[in-house]
Amino acid sequence: MSTFLQNLKELTHYRSAIFGLFVILGLVVWAIYAVVAVPYDQAIQLWRGGEEIWGDYPKNVPPQWSAIFSGKNLPTTIVLNSRQGGEIRKESQEVADDMRTVDITMPFHYPFDDFPNEINLFLESKFQQRKPHLNIFWRTPDGRQIALGEFSIGATERFALSIDQRLTRRLGGLAPEVGLFADPATVKEGAKPVSLKGKYELVIEGLVFEKGSDIDAKLVLYGQVHGLAGTDHRRRDIMIALLWGAPIALAFGFLAAVGSTLLSFSLAAIGSWFGGWVDGLIQRLTEVNVILPVLPILILIGTFYSRSIWVILGVVILLSIFSLSIKVYRSMFLQVKELPYIEAARAYGANDLRLVFRYMMPKVLPVLIPSFVTLIPSYVFLEASLAVLGLGDPVLPTWGKVLNDAYSNGALYKGMYYWVLEPAMLLMVTGLGFATVGFALDRIFNPRLREV
Repeated sequence: MSTFLQNLKELTHYRSAIFGLFVILGLVVWAIYAVVAVPYDQAIQLWRGGEEIWGDYPKNVPPQWSAIFSGKNLPTTIVLNSRQGGEIRKESQEVADDMRTVDITMPFHYPFDDFPNEINLFLESKFQQRKPHLNIFWRTPDGRQIALGEFSIGATERFALSIDQRLTRRLGGLAPEVGLFADPATVKEGAKPVSLKGKYELVIEGLVFEKGSDIDAKLVLYGQVHGLAGTDHRRRDIMIALLWGAPIALAFGFLAAVGSTLLSFSLAAIGSWFGGWVDGLIQRLTEVNVILPVLPILILIGTFYSRSIWVILGVVILLSIFSLSIKVYRSMFLQVKELPYIEAARAYGANDLRLVFRYMMPKVLPVLIPSFVTLIPSYVFLEASLAVLGLGDPVLPTWGKVLNDAYSNGALYKGMYYWVLEPAMLLMVTGLGFATVGFALDRIFNPRLREV
């Protein structure tokens, strides 16, 4: 044990190994934070959620820090809800029996250099038979008042201002998200409009016709940037998948590496000790297994049986047990088998299993550590590869699933590079961290690679 610990201390002599250890430690902290900050059930619910969860988030926008490279103060999402109070005013006044006005004024400050990505107005009303009637206006900082519409509403309505063609015509052909915020002095033919900064107001003049009837509204001005990782085609915050991708990737890689390495190691020790038909059977199974195409087999299982990550993990371990590493370990065990202390233990009456697991395997165990560490990222990349091909677990948010969504929705063709680069960078950093530590361990524990 003292020799083993001494060898591990030699890692500090390798700068690459120190870097790799910091990367691995960072990934572990990242994974723990993900599990604590966003519990598993909540993460699954968020990732599988639709408009009911992500309705207030912009669609396909880059992370907020990307605004640094544009040199502009790009707009972030603004949500105004009449139920929140504050500066939002909601006033009611009786007009006649069973009739009263409900007026909602939503003021907000707009300090951005560009225009919103989209504008939606969500309306809710309470009534029995007669629907409330609304008249909606938009007031700009320079005193203009723009009519947005006049209509009756049901229990829930979504007024998508950005696709309102009548409003577009009233704004001189400008898209509503541009025309409502454009400085009139810059709206010229062939010129690019400039946003008018200042205080805006959305005014809703409502009329209800029954006692107990009421109106509430929520205005969402979707920004051009959002959060630390941006959003995807379903308005989901990509940070959810980037966070939970770490514990899933590390768990998959670690379990696959542990399962396949320990089983291969044990089979090689058993085969080399017992020899005969036991060793022959293990070697023949290994030779057959190494010619099997692993990735096509996993694709077939994911296509025709199950895409569950646990099923894929089990198959990966099963296909990795009889790998060529068995022959490498076997050659080491054949040498250890002839050492004097093995003969001494045998003379003292130690049984076969005790000789294999207590005396032979610990002798070769240090050589197992470097290969175990370098195997982890290979399994992480395997899981990501399956997800990129559309065969990942449909429930779990993983880095590979983010890449698959980005590819399916043409992220690169549409210039949404963040969607691809963020999970790809995390995969590359994970591989680099484990590889640098694994290579350093190989130099320490493998006598042939030990530096003088």
